[in-house]
Amino acid sequence: MVIFDNSEQMVQSLGSHDEALRFIEEQFPAVDFHVRGNELAISGPAADVPRIMRLLHEVRGLVDRGTVITPAVLQQLAALLRSQSLQNPVEVLTYNILSSRGKTIRPKTLNQKNYVDAIDANTVIFGIGPAGTGKTFLAMAKAVQALQQKEVSRIILTRPAVEAGERLGFLPGTLSDKIDPYLRPLYDALHDMMDPESIPRLMAAGTIEVAPLAYMRGRTLNDAFIILDEAQNTTPEQMKMFLTRLGFGSKMVVTGDVTQVDLPFGTRSGLRIVEEILQGIEDVNFSVLDASDVVRHRLVGDIVNAYGVWDEAQRNRVKHSVSREKRGEHA
Repeated sequence: MVIFDNSEQMVQSLGSHDEALRFIEEQFPAVDFHVRGNELAISGPAADVPRIMRLLHEVRGLVDRGTVITPAVLQQLAALLRSQSLQNPVEVLTYNILSSRGKTIRPKTLNQKNYVDAIDANTVIFGIGPAGTGKTFLAMAKAVQALQQKEVSRIILTRPAVEAGERLGFLPGTLSDKIDPYLRPLYDALHDMMDPESIPRLMAAGTIEVAPLAYMRGRTLNDAFIILDEAQNTTPEQMKMFLTRLGFGSKMVVTGDVTQVDLPFGTRSGLRIVEEILQGIEDVNFSVLDASDVVRHRLVGDIVNAYGVWDEAQRNRVKHSVSREKRGEHA
Protein backbone atom coordinates (compact mmCIF):
# COMPACT_ATOMS: atom_id res chain seq x y z
CA MET A 1 0.00 0.00 0.00
CA VAL A 2 1.17 3.53 -0.81
CA ILE A 3 -0.01 6.31 1.50
CA PHE A 4 0.13 9.91 0.27
CA ASP A 5 0.48 12.86 2.63
CA ASN A 6 -2.62 14.57 1.28
CA SER A 7 -5.02 14.55 -1.65
CA GLU A 8 -3.05 17.21 -3.54
CA GLN A 9 0.14 15.12 -3.41
CA MET A 10 -1.86 12.11 -4.55
CA VAL A 11 -3.39 13.92 -7.53
CA GLN A 12 0.00 15.34 -8.57
CA SER A 13 1.64 11.93 -8.24
CA LEU A 14 -0.98 9.98 -10.15
CA GLY A 15 -1.67 12.76 -12.62
CA SER A 16 -4.73 14.95 -12.97
CA HIS A 17 -6.22 12.31 -15.26
CA ASP A 18 -4.48 9.35 -13.61
CA GLU A 19 -1.76 9.30 -16.30
CA ALA A 20 0.70 7.66 -13.91
CA LEU A 21 -1.78 5.00 -12.91
CA ARG A 22 -2.60 4.21 -16.53
CA PHE A 23 1.11 4.06 -17.39
CA ILE A 24 1.72 1.55 -14.57
CA GLU A 25 -1.31 -0.51 -15.59
CA GLU A 26 0.10 -0.75 -19.13
CA GLN A 27 3.48 -1.88 -17.78
CA PHE A 28 1.98 -4.33 -15.25
CA PRO A 29 -1.35 -5.61 -16.66
CA ALA A 30 -1.71 -8.30 -13.96
CA VAL A 31 -1.79 -5.75 -11.12
CA ASP A 32 -4.94 -4.23 -9.60
CA PHE A 33 -5.26 -0.87 -7.84
CA HIS A 34 -7.82 0.26 -5.27
CA VAL A 35 -8.02 3.87 -4.14
CA ARG A 36 -9.49 4.88 -0.79
CA GLY A 37 -8.89 8.38 0.49
CA ASN A 38 -5.17 9.09 0.28
CA GLU A 39 -4.29 5.42 0.14
CA LEU A 40 -3.53 3.32 -2.92
CA ALA A 41 -3.74 -0.44 -2.40
CA ILE A 42 -1.81 -2.62 -4.86
CA SER A 43 -2.44 -6.30 -5.45
CA GLY A 44 -0.87 -8.64 -7.96
CA PRO A 45 2.14 -10.89 -8.60
CA ALA A 46 4.67 -10.82 -5.76
CA ALA A 47 7.47 -9.73 -8.12
CA ASP A 48 5.52 -6.75 -9.47
CA VAL A 49 4.16 -5.10 -6.34
CA PRO A 50 7.53 -4.01 -4.83
CA ARG A 51 8.61 -2.57 -8.20
CA ILE A 52 5.42 -0.53 -8.46
CA MET A 53 5.77 0.71 -4.90
CA ARG A 54 9.35 1.82 -5.66
CA LEU A 55 8.18 3.59 -8.80
CA LEU A 56 5.43 5.43 -6.92
CA HIS A 57 7.84 6.30 -4.13
CA GLU A 58 10.14 7.96 -6.66
CA VAL A 59 7.17 9.69 -8.32
CA ARG A 60 6.20 11.14 -4.94
CA GLY A 61 9.80 12.33 -4.47
CA LEU A 62 9.68 14.11 -7.85
CA VAL A 63 6.39 15.77 -6.94
CA ASP A 64 7.85 17.02 -3.67
CA ARG A 65 10.61 18.72 -5.71
CA GLY A 66 8.13 20.42 -7.99
CA THR A 67 8.33 18.10 -11.01
CA VAL A 68 5.17 17.78 -13.09
CA ILE A 69 4.47 14.11 -13.71
CA THR A 70 3.97 13.45 -17.43
CA PRO A 71 4.14 10.23 -19.47
CA ALA A 72 7.64 11.26 -20.62
CA VAL A 73 8.83 11.71 -17.02
CA LEU A 74 7.35 8.32 -16.09
CA GLN A 75 9.18 6.63 -18.97
CA GLN A 76 12.47 8.26 -17.92
CA LEU A 77 11.91 7.21 -14.32
CA ALA A 78 11.04 3.62 -15.29
CA ALA A 79 14.17 3.43 -17.46
CA LEU A 80 16.32 4.64 -14.55
CA LEU A 81 14.83 2.04 -12.23
CA ARG A 82 15.42 -0.71 -14.81
CA SER A 83 19.07 0.32 -15.07
CA GLN A 84 19.53 -0.61 -11.38
CA SER A 85 21.97 2.27 -11.03
CA LEU A 86 23.25 3.21 -7.61
CA GLN A 87 22.26 6.80 -8.35
CA ASN A 88 18.99 8.07 -6.91
CA PRO A 89 16.52 8.50 -9.83
CA VAL A 90 15.05 11.62 -8.23
CA GLU A 91 18.53 13.17 -8.01
CA VAL A 92 19.13 12.41 -11.70
CA LEU A 93 15.83 13.84 -12.92
CA THR A 94 15.96 16.99 -10.76
CA TYR A 95 19.60 17.93 -11.40
CA ASN A 96 19.30 21.44 -12.84
CA ILE A 97 22.03 22.71 -15.15
CA LEU A 98 20.49 25.95 -16.27
CA SER A 99 17.22 27.86 -15.94
CA SER A 100 16.41 30.29 -18.71
CA ARG A 101 13.29 31.92 -20.08
CA GLY A 102 11.02 29.86 -17.84
CA LYS A 103 12.60 26.55 -18.86
CA THR A 104 14.93 24.34 -16.85
CA ILE A 105 17.60 22.32 -18.64
CA ARG A 106 18.50 19.05 -16.94
CA PRO A 107 19.61 15.53 -17.88
CA LYS A 108 16.75 13.12 -18.49
CA THR A 109 18.52 9.77 -18.49
CA LEU A 110 21.28 8.13 -16.47
CA ASN A 111 23.77 8.30 -19.35
CA GLN A 112 23.02 12.00 -19.78
CA LYS A 113 23.63 12.60 -16.06
CA ASN A 114 26.93 10.66 -16.28
CA TYR A 115 27.87 12.76 -19.33
CA VAL A 116 27.16 16.00 -17.47
CA ASP A 117 29.17 14.76 -14.48
CA ALA A 118 32.05 13.89 -16.84
CA ILE A 119 32.01 17.45 -18.19
CA ASP A 120 32.38 18.72 -14.63
CA ALA A 121 35.20 16.31 -13.81
CA ASN A 122 37.38 16.38 -16.95
CA THR A 123 39.11 18.85 -19.26
CA VAL A 124 38.47 17.09 -22.59
CA ILE A 125 35.20 15.22 -22.99
CA PHE A 126 33.84 13.30 -25.96
CA GLY A 127 30.06 12.91 -26.15
CA ILE A 128 29.32 10.20 -28.71
CA GLY A 129 25.83 9.07 -29.64
CA PRO A 130 22.99 9.21 -32.15
CA ALA A 131 20.76 12.16 -32.95
CA GLY A 132 18.43 13.31 -30.22
CA THR A 133 20.46 12.14 -27.23
CA GLY A 134 21.14 15.70 -26.06
CA LYS A 135 24.92 15.50 -26.36
CA THR A 136 25.35 18.95 -27.94
CA PHE A 137 22.46 20.64 -26.13
CA LEU A 138 23.71 19.56 -22.68
CA ALA A 139 27.27 20.58 -23.54
CA MET A 140 26.07 24.03 -24.56
CA ALA A 141 24.03 24.32 -21.35
CA LYS A 142 27.20 23.55 -19.37
CA ALA A 143 29.08 26.14 -21.41
CA VAL A 144 26.51 28.85 -20.66
CA GLN A 145 26.53 27.83 -17.00
CA ALA A 146 30.33 28.08 -16.88
CA LEU A 147 30.20 31.55 -18.46
CA GLN A 148 27.52 32.77 -16.06
CA GLN A 149 29.48 31.45 -13.08
CA LYS A 150 32.64 33.13 -14.43
CA GLU A 151 34.50 29.82 -14.67
CA VAL A 152 35.49 30.85 -18.22
CA SER A 153 35.53 34.19 -19.98
CA ARG A 154 34.19 33.04 -23.35
CA ILE A 155 32.38 30.30 -25.24
CA ILE A 156 33.65 29.03 -28.59
CA LEU A 157 31.33 26.88 -30.69
CA THR A 158 32.57 25.27 -33.89
CA ARG A 159 31.59 22.74 -36.53
CA PRO A 160 33.24 21.39 -39.67
CA ALA A 161 31.39 22.76 -42.70
CA VAL A 162 31.79 19.50 -44.60
CA GLU A 163 28.64 19.83 -46.67
CA ALA A 164 29.88 23.17 -48.00
CA GLY A 165 32.68 21.56 -50.04
CA GLU A 166 32.61 22.49 -53.69
CA ARG A 167 29.14 23.98 -53.44
CA LEU A 168 30.22 26.76 -51.08
CA GLY A 169 31.41 28.95 -53.92
CA PHE A 170 28.04 28.74 -55.64
CA LEU A 171 26.10 30.08 -52.66
CA PRO A 172 25.22 33.80 -52.68
CA GLY A 173 26.63 36.37 -50.26
CA THR A 174 29.80 36.77 -48.25
CA LEU A 175 31.80 33.91 -46.76
CA SER A 176 29.95 34.50 -43.48
CA ASP A 177 26.60 34.21 -45.29
CA LYS A 178 27.71 30.98 -46.95
CA ILE A 179 28.81 29.17 -43.81
CA ASP A 180 25.95 30.43 -41.63
CA PRO A 181 23.55 27.54 -42.52
CA TYR A 182 26.07 25.02 -41.16
CA LEU A 183 26.34 26.89 -37.87
CA ARG A 184 22.62 27.63 -37.51
CA PRO A 185 21.90 24.71 -35.13
CA LEU A 186 24.40 26.18 -32.66
CA TYR A 187 22.73 29.59 -32.85
CA ASP A 188 19.34 27.97 -32.29
CA ALA A 189 20.56 26.19 -29.15
CA LEU A 190 22.01 29.44 -27.82
CA HIS A 191 18.65 31.16 -28.26
CA ASP A 192 17.05 28.45 -26.13
CA MET A 193 19.44 29.16 -23.26
CA MET A 194 20.06 32.91 -23.28
CA ASP A 195 18.24 36.17 -23.81
CA PRO A 196 18.25 36.47 -27.62
CA GLU A 197 18.84 40.22 -27.39
CA SER A 198 22.08 39.67 -25.46
CA ILE A 199 23.58 37.22 -27.95
CA PRO A 200 24.60 39.76 -30.67
CA ARG A 201 26.22 41.95 -28.00
CA LEU A 202 28.16 38.99 -26.54
CA MET A 203 29.24 37.89 -30.01
CA ALA A 204 30.38 41.41 -30.92
CA ALA A 205 32.47 41.50 -27.74
CA GLY A 206 34.00 38.09 -28.51
CA THR A 207 32.45 36.52 -25.40
CA ILE A 208 30.63 34.06 -27.66
CA GLU A 209 32.17 32.92 -30.91
CA VAL A 210 30.48 30.66 -33.44
CA ALA A 211 32.80 29.74 -36.28
CA PRO A 212 33.67 26.92 -38.69
CA LEU A 213 36.45 24.56 -37.64
CA ALA A 214 38.90 25.98 -40.18
CA TYR A 215 38.96 29.24 -38.18
CA MET A 216 40.55 27.39 -35.22
CA ARG A 217 43.84 26.68 -36.98
CA GLY A 218 46.89 28.43 -35.51
CA ARG A 219 45.11 29.60 -32.36
CA THR A 220 45.58 28.84 -28.66
CA LEU A 221 42.26 28.99 -26.82
CA ASN A 222 42.71 30.06 -23.21
CA ASP A 223 40.04 30.54 -20.52
CA ALA A 224 37.29 29.23 -22.80
CA PHE A 225 34.61 26.56 -22.97
CA ILE A 226 35.03 25.11 -26.45
CA ILE A 227 32.55 22.80 -28.18
CA LEU A 228 33.22 20.95 -31.42
CA ASP A 229 29.93 19.70 -32.84
CA GLU A 230 29.41 17.13 -35.63
CA ALA A 231 32.93 15.88 -34.97
CA GLN A 232 32.34 12.71 -37.00
CA ASN A 233 32.90 14.97 -40.02
CA THR A 234 36.46 15.83 -39.05
CA THR A 235 39.45 14.09 -40.56
CA PRO A 236 42.11 12.69 -38.18
CA GLU A 237 44.29 15.69 -39.03
CA GLN A 238 41.49 18.16 -38.24
CA MET A 239 40.74 16.41 -34.94
CA LYS A 240 44.39 16.64 -33.92
CA MET A 241 44.49 20.30 -34.95
CA PHE A 242 41.41 21.08 -32.86
CA LEU A 243 42.50 19.21 -29.73
CA THR A 244 45.88 20.91 -29.76
CA ARG A 245 44.19 24.34 -29.61
CA LEU A 246 43.53 23.70 -25.90
CA GLY A 247 44.89 26.48 -23.70
CA PHE A 248 45.10 27.17 -19.98
CA GLY A 249 41.86 27.39 -18.03
CA SER A 250 39.84 25.89 -20.87
CA LYS A 251 37.53 22.92 -21.30
CA MET A 252 36.73 21.10 -24.55
CA VAL A 253 33.65 19.05 -25.38
CA VAL A 254 33.62 17.12 -28.66
CA THR A 255 30.27 15.74 -29.82
CA GLY A 256 29.32 13.56 -32.74
CA ASP A 257 27.62 10.48 -34.14
CA VAL A 258 29.98 7.97 -35.74
CA THR A 259 27.07 6.42 -37.68
CA GLN A 260 26.42 9.64 -39.64
CA VAL A 261 29.69 10.49 -41.35
CA ASP A 262 29.35 12.89 -44.31
CA LEU A 263 32.99 12.85 -45.35
CA PRO A 264 33.87 11.85 -48.93
CA PHE A 265 34.05 8.10 -49.48
CA GLY A 266 37.35 6.68 -48.33
CA THR A 267 38.12 9.53 -45.92
CA ARG A 268 38.55 8.39 -42.31
CA SER A 269 36.59 10.09 -39.53
CA GLY A 270 38.73 11.63 -36.81
CA LEU A 271 36.06 10.82 -34.24
CA ARG A 272 36.11 7.12 -35.08
CA ILE A 273 39.79 6.68 -34.28
CA VAL A 274 40.37 9.26 -31.53
CA GLU A 275 39.30 6.97 -28.66
CA GLU A 276 41.94 4.43 -29.68
CA ILE A 277 44.56 7.18 -29.81
CA LEU A 278 43.70 8.90 -26.51
CA GLN A 279 42.63 5.86 -24.50
CA GLY A 280 44.08 5.97 -21.01
CA ILE A 281 45.12 9.63 -21.03
CA GLU A 282 44.22 11.29 -17.75
CA ASP A 283 41.58 14.06 -17.78
CA VAL A 284 40.12 12.82 -21.09
CA ASN A 285 36.68 11.18 -20.93
CA PHE A 286 34.59 9.31 -23.50
CA SER A 287 30.85 9.35 -22.73
CA VAL A 288 28.69 7.13 -24.93
CA LEU A 289 24.96 7.69 -25.31
CA ASP A 290 22.61 5.37 -27.18
CA ALA A 291 19.04 5.03 -28.42
CA SER A 292 17.73 4.72 -24.84
CA ASP A 293 18.93 8.30 -24.26
CA VAL A 294 16.97 9.81 -27.16
CA VAL A 295 14.75 12.55 -25.73
CA ARG A 296 12.95 13.53 -28.91
CA HIS A 297 9.79 11.82 -30.14
CA ARG A 298 9.59 8.15 -29.07
CA LEU A 299 9.89 7.10 -32.73
CA VAL A 300 13.36 8.64 -32.99
CA GLY A 301 14.74 6.02 -30.58
CA ASP A 302 12.99 3.27 -32.53
CA ILE A 303 14.41 4.61 -35.80
CA VAL A 304 17.94 4.77 -34.35
CA ASN A 305 17.63 1.17 -33.15
CA ALA A 306 16.29 0.00 -36.51
CA TYR A 307 19.19 1.61 -38.38
CA GLY A 308 21.63 0.07 -35.90
CA VAL A 309 20.24 -3.40 -36.59
CA TRP A 310 20.35 -2.78 -40.36
CA ASP A 311 23.94 -1.47 -40.24
CA GLU A 312 25.06 -4.52 -38.25
CA ALA A 313 23.40 -6.82 -40.77
CA GLN A 314 25.17 -5.03 -43.63
CA ARG A 315 28.56 -5.35 -41.91
CA ASN A 316 27.99 -9.06 -41.32
CA ARG A 317 26.98 -9.51 -44.96
CA VAL A 318 30.19 -7.83 -46.14
CA LYS A 319 32.28 -9.99 -43.77
CA HIS A 320 30.65 -13.19 -45.05
CA SER A 321 31.13 -12.06 -48.64
CA VAL A 322 34.82 -11.34 -48.11
CA SER A 323 35.26 -14.66 -46.32
CA ARG A 324 33.67 -16.57 -49.23
CA GLU A 325 35.89 -14.74 -51.74
CA LYS A 326 39.01 -15.68 -49.76
CA ARG A 327 37.97 -19.32 -49.60
CA GLY A 328 37.41 -19.23 -53.36
CA GLU A 329 40.90 -17.79 -53.96
CA HIS A 330 42.54 -20.56 -51.93
CA ALA A 331 40.44 -23.28 -53.49
